[in-house]
Amino acid sequence: MSARRGHHKIFLGMAAGVGKTFRMLQEAHAELENGRDVVVGLLETHGRSDTAALVPGLNVLPPRRVVYRETTFEEMDLPAILRRAPKVCMIDELAHTNVPGVEHRKRHEDIEQILDAGIDVVSTVNVQHLDSLNDRIAELTGITVRETIPDRVLTAADEIILVDVSPQTLLDRLRAGKVYPTARIDAALNNFFRIETLAALREIALRQVAEEVEAKRIEVVSSRNELLTDDAPQAVGEHLMALVEPYPGCQRLVRRAWRSAQRLGSELDLLWVRRPGATLTDNQEATLRATRQLASMLGATLLIEESDYIAATVAQVAAQRGTTYILMGRSRPARGARRLRTPLPQQLMQRLPGVDVRIVADRALRHEPTP
Repeated sequence: MSARRGHHKIFLGMAAGVGKTFRMLQEAHAELENGRDVVVGLLETHGRSDTAALVPGLNVLPPRRVVYRETTFEEMDLPAILRRAPKVCMIDELAHTNVPGVEHRKRHEDIEQILDAGIDVVSTVNVQHLDSLNDRIAELTGITVRETIPDRVLTAADEIILVDVSPQTLLDRLRAGKVYPTARIDAALNNFFRIETLAALREIALRQVAEEVEAKRIEVVSSRNELLTDDAPQAVGEHLMALVEPYPGCQRLVRRAWRSAQRLGSELDLLWVRRPGATLTDNQEATLRATRQLASMLGATLLIEESDYIAATVAQVAAQRGTTYILMGRSRPARGARRLRTPLPQQLMQRLPGVDVRIVADRALRHEPTP
């Protein structure tokens, strides 16, 4: 590992075709003009002539060929980049999943190794590839994005540059054949490239960049506060907890809670109060494993407590963890004598008078009629 970690700049866009790769290649030429050693580690022009026109004059490393299940794929040549050791490396498609058999499963992990080697990296990604936005993007487009990156990849970047155009401009580019080949235009217009979808994606991208800038500002302020004396008053931070269960919708709640925690500048705990002796179905076991993995990706803490008394246990853990904000999903309908009990949100508000309690709606159900 190099004593100096590389500088990571990300060009972020709302959708394909806004010009992220174009801007990355412009950056490569600018770095060359400044006398720096630049290579292009991975480039995807997608057949766009304006982008391809910027390639001449750049040192583009050839991809390596990887055979997987009797099929040959092309992947970024990570060992070649590390041997070449340029000052700056341009790497397209940050959210890409590598073919099995190379050093890392995901391209963002390749980039981590390159940064650790002291090489600056400029990369590109669309906002829909952020893991915490997976449910929201599916609601907007009806498409579940399979290739995602942990939000911490964006948060850890040294610079995030929004490559922005208006939705109408992007639609004009699409119809002119500057985004996808003619055969793919109609399908694109019926999916991501609807004017209302692009407007929503643009708003999400703008908000994401604003949140990242604010988070970095808070980090700077915090680092300055460390220089204050021990007698200086310390600000009281938020600490958010989401109540989870291994049931459908759990990961949606986790993602919503994580984004709320980001906006509040808060740590996030996930708490499941498990009935003693309860056994899980295969589907519940799978959901619990997926929730653990998602918590790890997002940097949240998953806590599991066994108790028959949910409200009392939540109150106890909240007091121990310094929780200031509790999020929970919509409760399943009560049956029998349980219908006479005080609902859990009211119990929590009684036990935790200084803690905010919020019920997170399942947006996937918003168009269903009320029984």
